[in-house]
Amino acid sequence: MISWIQRTFQHHFQVIFAIVLAVTVLSFVFTIGSTPGIGRAEHRAVTQNFFGYNLASQEEKDRIGEDARLSATLKYAGQVSADQMQYYAFHRLAALHFADEMHIPQATPAELKDFIQSLRMFRNSDGRFDVARYDSFRTSLTTRSPVTQADIVRILSEDVRVNKVEMYLAGPGYVMPRDVVEVLVKGDTVWSVSTATVDYAAFDPGVKPSESDIAKFFTENAFRYTIAPRVSADCVEFPAEAYVPQMSATDGEVRDFYAANPARFPKPASAKSPLVKADPAADFAAVQPQVKAALLLEKAKRSSIKAASDFAYAIYDGKVSRGASLDSYLSSHGLKTRSLAPFTLEAGPAELGGSREVAKAAFELSASRFYSEGIPTENGALVLIWKESLPSREPLLAEVRDKVVADAFDAEKRRRFIEFGQTFKAAVDKRLKSGEPFEKAATEAAGPVKLAVRSYPPFTLRTMPQGLDPSVFNALENLDKGAVSAMQPTAEKGLFVYAADKKPPAVDPSNPRFMQVWAQLAMTFAQTDSAGILTDVVDREVKRMEASVK
Repeated sequence: MISWIQRTFQHHFQVIFAIVLAVTVLSFVFTIGSTPGIGRAEHRAVTQNFFGYNLASQEEKDRIGEDARLSATLKYAGQVSADQMQYYAFHRLAALHFADEMHIPQATPAELKDFIQSLRMFRNSDGRFDVARYDSFRTSLTTRSPVTQADIVRILSEDVRVNKVEMYLAGPGYVMPRDVVEVLVKGDTVWSVSTATVDYAAFDPGVKPSESDIAKFFTENAFRYTIAPRVSADCVEFPAEAYVPQMSATDGEVRDFYAANPARFPKPASAKSPLVKADPAADFAAVQPQVKAALLLEKAKRSSIKAASDFAYAIYDGKVSRGASLDSYLSSHGLKTRSLAPFTLEAGPAELGGSREVAKAAFELSASRFYSEGIPTENGALVLIWKESLPSREPLLAEVRDKVVADAFDAEKRRRFIEFGQTFKAAVDKRLKSGEPFEKAATEAAGPVKLAVRSYPPFTLRTMPQGLDPSVFNALENLDKGAVSAMQPTAEKGLFVYAADKKPPAVDPSNPRFMQVWAQLAMTFAQTDSAGILTDVVDREVKRMEASVK
C-alpha cells in the first residue's frame, strides 16, 4: 500500500486510469481470453454478434483490434499491455454501444481539438501539449504509416464519445473521510530514519552440517532433487562447413548481401580525416572478402538443412527401421551418429549448447517414431535418432550429494540469519531504551557481525531521498517513532529501520492537501466504478454471445 501511494502521488495521478485498468481487469482478461474473442477464432458459427460487431469475421476482428491498439497508443502512450488489449477493445466497444444508446452526438471540432491536446502522447516533459510532437505524428502518417489521417480522426472522435460515457457512468465518486486520512498519513508523514544493513554473503555463523544433518535434509526435501524425464538420443550432423566448398556467389549476390546486412560488416578503421568524403565503393571493397565468406556460409547452412531434411525423408521413404537396418543405411551413405548425454525438456543436450529446439523435437520421438525432421543448429543442421525415454525418478543421495550439502548449508545459514535478526532487534531495543544512540546501539548489538549504518534526511513517501532502499517502505508500515523494525530479509541482505522521528500531517481541512487528496480519490473511485460497470456489461455480452453460438 505504501509503495502504491508513493508512486501514485509522485506522478500526481496522471496515470490513474491506466492503473485502474491494470488492477481491476486482469482477472477478467483471463475470463474472456478463452472465448471466441479477438485472438484465435472458434469457427462454430457464421456470426458471433458482439454489440453489433461480428467476431466470427477475421476482417472485423482485425479492424477492432487495430482500432483498439491505436486508441490505446494515443490515449495511454503504451501503458496498456498486450495482455490487457483484448479487455480494452471489448471495453471500448461496450462504451461505444452505450454512446449510441444514450444518443451521444459525434465529437465537434472543438471537442476533438481539446481531446487531442489532452493526450499524453503529445505532451512534453512538463506535461503540456507539444505542437512539435503533434506535427511529427501527423507527418509520420503521410510518409511511412499505413494508417491514414482519416483513420486517426475517426478513432479519436470515437474516443471522445467513449470518454463521455465513462464520465456519465462514473458519477461523483464517493469518498469517506477515513480514506483521505489514510492516504495523507501514509503519503505525507515526515520520516527521519536510519538503517542498519547486514550482508548475507558475509554473514558467517559457522555452519558445518554433519552427515546426519545432510541425510535428514535430503530425506525431508527429496522432492527438490527429483530428476526430470529425460531422453537418450544420438544425432546425425550435417555441418555447414562441409558444404561451403560447393557454394558459389556472383558479385551481384555479394553486393546485395552486403546492402541487406550493413551492420554485420562495418568498414575498417581509417586514419583518414573524418572530413574526407565517404566512398561507399571503397568501403564495400574493403570488406568484400568477409561479405563473400559470410554469404557462402549462409548458403551452406541452407544446404545443410536441406540435406538433413532429405536424410529424414529417405529414412521414411526407404522404410528404414531401428537397429541393424539403420546402421547399414548410415554406413552405406558415409554417415555417422554422435551420442548425446541424456537431457531434459528444459535443458537440451549440453553438446549442442542446451538447445531448447532440439530438446522439444527429442521429446516428440518414441519407438514408433524414432527420427526427427531436419533441425537447424548454429553450425548447420542435424537429425535426432531416438534411443530411449527415461522417466522421472528420485535419485540416491550419492548422485546429488554436492547440491544437497550446499542446500543444507544455506538452509541452516538462512535459519541462523533470521535468528540473528530477532536477537539483534531485541538487543537494540534494550540499548535504545537506556539512551544509547542508534548507531552505537546497533554496532554493539551486532557483535562480530559487520553492519552498514546509514542515516537519511527527513522525507515523505511522496518525496523519497535518492538511494533509499525499497525495503524501507515495508518497514515503515507499522513503525512508531523511536522504534526499530524487524529485519527485512532478502536474498542478499537483512535490513533494519530505526524511526528517529515521525511527524504525521494534519488530517483535517486545515491541511491544504486534504481537499486535493479528496478530489483525487473521488476521481479514482469514480473511474473504478465506471470500469466496473463496463466490465459487467462486457461480461454479460460475452456470455450471451457464447450461448447464442452453442
